[in-house]
Amino acid sequence: MRQRSLGAGGPQVSAIGLGCMSIGIADVYTSSVRDDDAGVALVERSLALGMTFLDTADIYGDSERQVGRALRGRRAEAVLATKFGFVPGQDGQEQRIDGRPEYVVQACEASLQRLGTDYIDLYYLHRADAHVPIEDTVGAMAGLVRQGKVRHLGLSEVAADTIRRAHAVHPIAAVQLEYSLFTREPEQAHLPTLEELGIALVAYSPLGRGFLAGRFRSLDDLAPDDWRRNNPRFQGENFTRNLAIADAVRAVAQDKGCTPAQLALAWLLARHPQTIPIPGTSSIERLEENVRAADITLSAADLERIERASPASAVAGRRYHAAGMKLVGR
Repeated sequence: MRQRSLGAGGPQVSAIGLGCMSIGIADVYTSSVRDDDAGVALVERSLALGMTFLDTADIYGDSERQVGRALRGRRAEAVLATKFGFVPGQDGQEQRIDGRPEYVVQACEASLQRLGTDYIDLYYLHRADAHVPIEDTVGAMAGLVRQGKVRHLGLSEVAADTIRRAHAVHPIAAVQLEYSLFTREPEQAHLPTLEELGIALVAYSPLGRGFLAGRFRSLDDLAPDDWRRNNPRFQGENFTRNLAIADAVRAVAQDKGCTPAQLALAWLLARHPQTIPIPGTSSIERLEENVRAADITLSAADLERIERASPASAVAGRRYHAAGMKLVGR
């Protein structure tokens, strides 16, 4: 597996990482892991394949615990990232974001315990708290670095200006954003900022939440409790239009002799040297498929054809429902 730098001062990580949400929340995706041992086996296989950059979060069900089990006795083999900030709602209330300094410390201690480790390589603020200055939150996160509990800091789905303000408090190693052939917004404001500051872009949902993997043709292919059924890009005419884009990408992949998922991941790797995609999966077969994307070289002609198949503004529908969109870009 090729390596990439996790920010200017960060460690080397596998060019493609493993998103671990689907091994911890059984009712989020149709294909989520529904067995603890299977989740642990998936992480262990990723390490064997050289995919050593693992991404989880405290709200991904018991993902942290499963990742911790997989790393027992081999912690140094992985660069481990987790996130905090979301607080589940109680008594029917919606979940909220908590970026208060005291919660930063509390959340970190809880994650360390679940992961079974005494340090986190990369600790992200999952979403910015609209009621707490980013300087206060990152200041508390920096305190964790000084204590040795965290090695590098990250942010997720924040505005470019917020990145600058946070970076002025403590160096930010990585910013996690949704980035794929279906979601090109980071190319506008974020990538120039990240380039300037020497920060890596960790791309989640790099397969367009499954569209670019080409594994479903209708909503009937998704389980009744799969959250994508309520995602705007999966609704009505949006679904039809986006499926047509995915089909165009599949045609390019067939000519290239790879799968659509591999083409989408290879495109991200070729797009920018600071980008590290973290596709999630619950299948060892799909995991092995994703790893092989790192070996694909795309020519200028390939990239031009991919651009024609999936232009920057072609995707239909917002990437989150209204409530979810309020939490991004703060």
